[in-house]
Amino acid sequence: MNCVRLCFVLSCLWLSSSAADPDDPLLVELPQGKLRGRDNGNYYSYESIPYAEPPIGDLRFEAPQAYAQKWTDTFDATQPPVVCLQWDQFTQGDNKLAGEEDCLTVSIYRPKNSSRKSFPVVAHIHGGAFMFGAAAQNGHENVMREGKFILVKISYRLGPLGFASTGDADLPGNYGLKDQRLALQWIKQHIACFGGEPENILLVGHSAGGASVHLQMLREDFSQLAKAAISFSGNALDPWVVLQGGRGRAFELGRIVGCGLAADSAALKKCLKSKTASEIVTAVRSFLIFSYVPFAPFGPVVEPLDAPEPFLTQDPRDVIKSGKFGQVPWAVTYVTEDGGYNAALLLEDANKSGKTLLEELNDRWFDWAPYLLFYRDSKKTIKEMDDYSRKIRQEYVGDLPFSTQNYWELQQLFTDILFKNSTQDALDLHRTYGSSPAYAFVYDNPADRGIAQFLTKRRDINFGTVHGDDYFLIFENVVRDAQLRPDEERISRNFINMLADFALSDKGTLTFGECVFQDNVGSEKFNLLAIDRNGCENKQYAEFP
Repeated sequence: MNCVRLCFVLSCLWLSSSAADPDDPLLVELPQGKLRGRDNGNYYSYESIPYAEPPIGDLRFEAPQAYAQKWTDTFDATQPPVVCLQWDQFTQGDNKLAGEEDCLTVSIYRPKNSSRKSFPVVAHIHGGAFMFGAAAQNGHENVMREGKFILVKISYRLGPLGFASTGDADLPGNYGLKDQRLALQWIKQHIACFGGEPENILLVGHSAGGASVHLQMLREDFSQLAKAAISFSGNALDPWVVLQGGRGRAFELGRIVGCGLAADSAALKKCLKSKTASEIVTAVRSFLIFSYVPFAPFGPVVEPLDAPEPFLTQDPRDVIKSGKFGQVPWAVTYVTEDGGYNAALLLEDANKSGKTLLEELNDRWFDWAPYLLFYRDSKKTIKEMDDYSRKIRQEYVGDLPFSTQNYWELQQLFTDILFKNSTQDALDLHRTYGSSPAYAFVYDNPADRGIAQFLTKRRDINFGTVHGDDYFLIFENVVRDAQLRPDEERISRNFINMLADFALSDKGTLTFGECVFQDNVGSEKFNLLAIDRNGCENKQYAEFP
């Protein structure tokens, strides 16, 4: 840490102690000026603090620039963060446009806990397939009730505004990931001003947020920004994360919004900057073949080496094999039926015909499966694609038609291909090429109402433990029951304590309740902590169950 930065951190520590003055506990001073937060009873909040210049006008489709404006008046930090502009799967009706283009902020939540003068920090990256979602959609009441750590929620660009890429230096993509990284740098530099401990930062995320955590960790200097990381139900190796075929989609995006057949990437970028953000994001609907499929038409890509400020220039597998990534303790997780989020969409009515999409899948499998399972752009020929489609269908349902009777097998197909298999692959690479602890858990405890029931409005199907049934016990979400069962309340507290203890641990030890996670680095078998309503148990497997 250089002298200037050390002095700044020390000044923040002084400012945070003065901000805790009972006469005015909500006033915080930053280099930009003073801001005022809100008293929420058992915690303070400081919301919608800009960490980057607004990514509008000439700054659209560019790497984010650090916020440099000065406040002459006290900044109002009492307004909840806005939703970044998106085509939102969870917005009802045909028009799913939501949010604003100017959205790059962090929101900070500090518990009132007289036993601590400073707190460990959990930085949070929300999920949403890199296409939708928002910081405010993940609640913080459970966390603040426990009062163990400061929570910081990060907002970042989504969909085409965050991830459109032509695969060259003119429009390289990954703007949303670059936003996240700049936010982490902001947190590291300024969190002491809010009573946070910059040396004790844990980065967590779920789904695309979990994949983002892993991608951030693949930066070699990540250990300078965070002490440890957890990827819940999402990692960089999931087939829906690092996409191929981005160039074709970027030029198709231009055609849809009226850029015609742009001569090159520079011309396309110039034209896209001239369009309204709403036009660009609304174009997402043209990339969906039905419902919200594929759920991630725009996402992270491998950038060319000559890209300005590149974030990712190698396939994540190659980065891990090189050993040149952030060597910090990491945990990666999945739930037993993660794929229920994806499979449940097929229970929708197909064009209000009374026939479900699941039934329609029998005639459209070879057309839809490459989009549903994200291998359309990775196969070299139609024959190769069809052969793979035929193989996986045979493996999971054999010669049976798709129906509600064998829905469970289809859901398991989605779980394995989109989540579980790549979780095992990621852990395998880290245990082989990593030097810091690598942990894993599997969660099996179904919510009474989770994301599958929310999407389908059906209670007649056993969905099992679906995507988010664990994570939303920590950070509340409208897609699952707000009222927790007694077993879920206990698990929620254990999860929250797990995060706090991981952020504080000097040895990188990870615990859940009475269970201590076993490290996978150097282990011949996979060490997997199984968590259910009855407790937790360390188990070893040659292959994930």
